[in-house]
Amino acid sequence: MKKEHVLHCQFSAWYPLFRSLTIKSVVLPLPQNVKDYLLDDGTLVVSGRQDPPTCSQPDSDDEAEEIQWSDDENTTTLTAPEFPEFTTQVQEAIDSLGGSVFPKLNWSAPRDAYWIAMNSSLKCKTLSDIFLLFKSSDFITRDFTQPFIHCTDDSPDPCIEYELVLRKWCELIPGAEFRCFVKENKLIGISQRDYTQYYDHISKRKEEICRCIQDFFRKHIQYKFLDEDFVFDIYRDSRGKVWLIDFNPFGEVTDSLLFTWEELISEKNLKGDFSEGDAQEQDSPAFRCTNSEVTVQPSPYLSYRLPKDFVDLSTGEDAHKLIDFLKLKRNQQEDD
Repeated sequence: MKKEHVLHCQFSAWYPLFRSLTIKSVVLPLPQNVKDYLLDDGTLVVSGRQDPPTCSQPDSDDEAEEIQWSDDENTTTLTAPEFPEFTTQVQEAIDSLGGSVFPKLNWSAPRDAYWIAMNSSLKCKTLSDIFLLFKSSDFITRDFTQPFIHCTDDSPDPCIEYELVLRKWCELIPGAEFRCFVKENKLIGISQRDYTQYYDHISKRKEEICRCIQDFFRKHIQYKFLDEDFVFDIYRDSRGKVWLIDFNPFGEVTDSLLFTWEELISEKNLKGDFSEGDAQEQDSPAFRCTNSEVTVQPSPYLSYRLPKDFVDLSTGEDAHKLIDFLKLKRNQQEDD
């Protein structure tokens, strides 16, 4: 895998070529000050909020006394940076896409950070929603800091113009997503995208699904992408129509799901998985899915999650936990 292969998988590199096959999207240049904010390791203070939350009045004087903030001169007040022009651009783009979007950078989406959102989803309606996900995501940080990890060429890293990609929000069923592996412009493997779950319809209709994806590849993708080795993700809707979701480099930086990269690179054990009675070509790709509930696995994103109490404190979702935490800190200071 070379650095140019990674560059060709940037969203803005392939979207103009395949716009009619994929979900409507808007690409906005990411200002340097926004990038700096997203990479700041300080306390998570979310900017871009349009309507600041209102605080309810305390029920009694005692409660008011309990939740008073310190007036100590040494107290530091954290204030979120503001990006008024960028906030306006983002909100206009979100509105043009129906009011809800799926956000990502040049390559990655913050899939590992869905748990921190108020709705436990990547569905965003404001810039503050996007910032919360991005600042909590290792995948986004990797896009910024290690975009060419696993590349084999020693050439200097190309200059990257970072972009915020906003995709129209669509309710996609995980059991209808598939990852396709292409080597030398030949489709060699198809894997169930959500391999942690068993989907009965995939096992029963895998020949039909495989044929449908092959037809889509031959008609729309083969020889049209910028490289001959690549990975692409698709979604097959309830009517059988196939939608292009994303492109990824053909290499270890991309999750091989139910394959191994050794298999994909060597093409060993990648014969079509169908019987001779099925009308499949001999060069049909290997199709892999979770075959039974016995093989169901935990989500790979679970390792990125934090305890719920910590999340409630960091987002301010549970005011009572925050008050208890402040009381505890005050008692500790008095003991000291």
